[in-house]
Amino acid sequence: MRPGGSVQTKDEDDAAYVEFVDASRSTLLAYAWLLTGEGSAAEDLVQETFVRVYVRWRKVRDGQPLAYGRKVLSNLHTDRWRSRRREVLRGEVPETAYTCDPMTTDLVRALQRLSPRERECVVLRHYLDLSEKETAATLAISVGSVKSYTSKGLAGLRPLLAVTEVERHV
Repeated sequence: MRPGGSVQTKDEDDAAYVEFVDASRSTLLAYAWLLTGEGSAAEDLVQETFVRVYVRWRKVRDGQPLAYGRKVLSNLHTDRWRSRRREVLRGEVPETAYTCDPMTTDLVRALQRLSPRERECVVLRHYLDLSEKETAATLAISVGSVKSYTSKGLAGLRPLLAVTEVERHV
């Protein structure tokens, strides 16, 4: 609704949605890429996220549409890894449309070695800088679970990234 109580037109809703997509695309794509480690899978997740946000746009636009989008993306990612039941770990990150430095590539490879839930918690907490409470709400888990998964994820990353850093200097 517009100020004064009048209803927004479909064109105004669509324009607001396009603004949201333009403003949030890079954030959601980076989040999806860090979760999946694959450019095409990340793009698929973001595209499906935008479709689902559009369907509910009138309800979420006046709230926090980016938070809703992150939650949708997290749920889609969780659904995908649950349906596969087994992750396929790869030695190399596939070629993508993204350019990144070796440190980023090493980080993505290390993230792929974590469990999906640990990876989600670490990325939400330390890349997207969400609080424990916001991360718990996004993933629909308890704050205690966020703390546990984040702690285990960081503990798992430390040796992987330390070895990589030592190898880089040799």
